[in-house]
Amino acid sequence: MNTELRTDVELALSTAADAATTTRPLRRTLPPPLAFALAAGIVGLALFASVTPSPLYQAYSAQWQLSPLTLTLVYATYAVGVLVALVVTGSVSDDVGRRPVLLVALAGLMVATLLFVLASSVAWLFVARGLQGLATGLAMSAASAALLELHPRRDPAAAGLANAVSGTLGIALGILGAALLVQYGAAPLVLPYVVQFALLAVAAVGVVWMPEPVVDRRRLRWRVPRPHVPAVVRRPFLLAALTVLSAWSLGGLFFSLGPALGARLLDSSNVMVSSIGIVALASSAAVSQLLLRRTAPWLGAFVGSLGLAAGVAIIVVAVALGSGALSLVGSAVGGLGFGIGFLGGLRALLGSIPAAHRASVMSAYYTVAYLALSVPAVLAGLVVAGLGLGPTFELFGAFVVLSASVTATVAWRARPRVADAR
Repeated sequence: MNTELRTDVELALSTAADAATTTRPLRRTLPPPLAFALAAGIVGLALFASVTPSPLYQAYSAQWQLSPLTLTLVYATYAVGVLVALVVTGSVSDDVGRRPVLLVALAGLMVATLLFVLASSVAWLFVARGLQGLATGLAMSAASAALLELHPRRDPAAAGLANAVSGTLGIALGILGAALLVQYGAAPLVLPYVVQFALLAVAAVGVVWMPEPVVDRRRLRWRVPRPHVPAVVRRPFLLAALTVLSAWSLGGLFFSLGPALGARLLDSSNVMVSSIGIVALASSAAVSQLLLRRTAPWLGAFVGSLGLAAGVAIIVVAVALGSGALSLVGSAVGGLGFGIGFLGGLRALLGSIPAAHRASVMSAYYTVAYLALSVPAVLAGLVVAGLGLGPTFELFGAFVVLSASVTATVAWRARPRVADAR
């Protein structure tokens, strides 16, 4: 009797639980196209936030009497933060899901933004930049992995295009917006961060409503993984890594020396004018990605690398001649190569990553990218006082040309053969 009663009670409880589960309203989420656009926007916003302090460094330097070495170390703190996040937590979103990681990353970026607003000494800049780097590393790996999963057709070409265009536009708009507010705004050390904080808050609200693309989630396992790229991905990863090495090395060189070089070649102390070379580079990159998005990945990497090398060579000549107009032409040409080369390598990679390794492979990819972005910038900042602005750009420009030439060779060898096509 007791056994029958207990069975009846268990059956009733089970039925009630099933009914509650059935009647419980599902969490409302963004439609797939809007969620996909949000993930792309987070990639762009992370890079937007990363370049916002750059036009402000001159004001910080004047206010606190900072040396170029100190400013270089502040930037290095950001780069180290990004790399630590990519190496230590790059695959976390494969386990716990994209949404929790993105929420933590955006919260970190918002706190870092507030630290910039409250900064009263250079120590605040070091803390803010370090936290910003950690949050950027989290955001880039999780958002990049989510792009392919949230696309309505799981199209790697569209995901690669969105990733590349949002990143280059984020850099262009970040530099342009910050320079505009610094030059003409009422509070140049506050207003750019107020705008940035508002954008981050909107993105965070969007992530709350974003669908979770990782279905098979697991408990968080804290570990420091070895950088690992599955064997099936290694060939496209090599091409993608070389293209991003060449492209982002040029970006790092521009972030380190671009404003000073622009002010010298264009003979202007206006922040907008001195930053125009970086804007030309990033804007032309975005245009080339949109116009040439259907180019075969290997061809995009090949042509883009050649264009990148040509653009840098033109800028080196412009520095030797002291021509501001020629330097802008070189920036635009280099940007065209930057855009199509970066996109070609990224598209080749995204189409070959197994689903279980998306965040970890993208983490390895962005580790290469941020090493390329940070190491030349830091080294250039360290040696420019001894060598001078022109010789330093020529030295590091030669490295970019060499790297782009090697990338073009690898891309050419990766082209499909006639026998393979058949």
